[in-house]
Amino acid sequence: MIIRKAKSTDALDLKVLYFEYLTQYPPKEEQDMSLWQNLLDKFEKDDKIHLLVVEEDGKAVSSVHLTIVENLTHNVRPYGVIENVVTHADYRMRGYASALLDRATEIAKEYGCYKVFLETGSNKESTLNFYKNNGFALDAKHSCLKRL
Repeated sequence: MIIRKAKSTDALDLKVLYFEYLTQYPPKEEQDMSLWQNLLDKFEKDDKIHLLVVEEDGKAVSSVHLTIVENLTHNVRPYGVIENVVTHADYRMRGYASALLDRATEIAKEYGCYKVFLETGSNKESTLNFYKNNGFALDAKHSCLKRL
């Protein structure tokens, strides 16, 4: 298993992951893949953004997005935000998402984060249990969403 930061060449693989397995409502309009590639180039160079993928069979088959957020509280320690945890259906149950969550957590520790939290839109018990089994717990804080 190869875990690495996503590259611009992963754009189509990530599109498949995000639109076929992550979101219930993929956009109807065609995506400008050059925008995806440019953003992935930026992510690859940004030391605070870690779009991690598992590469298998020459393609990105699982991903986790970690962002390190600078912060003035907690003795000026940053925190991490994890989103977009997804694995291609053909590659599930191989430990890829767990390995990515472990790596994202390691990176957050390397940056001195005082916490890392995971955002999920899923209420499925199996998904929530998966996160719990990987060391994440529902806590007293709540995310409040305002769509723009």
